[in-house]
Amino acid sequence: MEKQHPEAAEPTKKQSSMHHLKIYNKQDILSLTRVRRFETKVGERLQVLQDSSEISASLAISTAKYVLFGVPEDLGAKGNHGIGGTDTLWIPFLQSFMNIQSNDFFDGGEVLLLGHFDFGDIQYLIDTTARSQDEKIEAYRHAVNTIDDEVEYLAKLITENKKIPIVIGGGHNNSYPLIKGSAKGWHKAGVIPMAQINCINLDAHADYRPMEGRHSGNAFRYAEEDGYLQKYCIVGLHENYLPQNCWIDIVNNPFIDCLTYEDIFVHEKRTFMQAVAHAADFTDDGLCGIDLDIDCIEHTLSSAMTPVGIMPNQARQYISFVAAQSKPAYLHICEGATRLSDGRFDSTSGKLVSYLVSDFVKGKSTE
Repeated sequence: MEKQHPEAAEPTKKQSSMHHLKIYNKQDILSLTRVRRFETKVGERLQVLQDSSEISASLAISTAKYVLFGVPEDLGAKGNHGIGGTDTLWIPFLQSFMNIQSNDFFDGGEVLLLGHFDFGDIQYLIDTTARSQDEKIEAYRHAVNTIDDEVEYLAKLITENKKIPIVIGGGHNNSYPLIKGSAKGWHKAGVIPMAQINCINLDAHADYRPMEGRHSGNAFRYAEEDGYLQKYCIVGLHENYLPQNCWIDIVNNPFIDCLTYEDIFVHEKRTFMQAVAHAADFTDDGLCGIDLDIDCIEHTLSSAMTPVGIMPNQARQYISFVAAQSKPAYLHICEGATRLSDGRFDSTSGKLVSYLVSDFVKGKSTE
């Protein structure tokens, strides 16, 4: 049984332009790559767009299977009453990722590094004009609509050219445009019969809050209500942070499943990898978005940092397993930070995410 979906090809809607997209060239990449004699770094192997003015045409002729881009913003997290800082992960991640070794395990040539979105102008406008905290929250939620439009448009461009987006956030708000854009793109490419995909989310939170304006806590609710999200499975959900109204909605929806952190690690009803395998089985009837929220990893800097969570190696096992066993529509790693607005700092977050991205590409290539 499939959920009803609005007409996949929307009525002639004005094409979203991507005013905030910064496209990289080879020199941009090499400036972050520490070239060393007798070695080859991933930064030396990554592809770039041949013509930044013709994104779709450049994607079409590229031999890359994956297209990597960043959405370093924290407007969605702040709109969800969260701590700012999710805009600080992208550059430290790149500095780490560019400098891992290109070798038989991971070459780098199968990845095209496209660029990143810079929404700093919107942030500045809100910071200088909003008069109260309530006004700021409303402004952040309104701003997320702009982010949605641009991220959705790019995700659609990438997937309609049959390439897999790898997206580093940013807040978890970006899952909504990724699900929507990927569903439309894979449908236009003829890979799926309708613009609708599944999603697995390794997360301490369901991000299924009510539709109260867009923010990092309700991406999956909006995606489902709009008909672009078919099945949704959350792994590692913390019972202490699950609102009762969301829980009731999840329990009563046959298209949503969850395996709580407590059931896995406290009551030991199943192992972590059994839970991940269950999620892969639940969503195996179609293309599947792969989400990982850094706030599920213990003592890792994020907008909702936790003292109780999974270990980094378990995050790596999750990514590797679902890359190989699912049919990924995209990979989205979000909510991480190297510096939070309350002053906390951890420079290793970028390195952790570069492990996760390389694990995804390696896992997909071992199918």
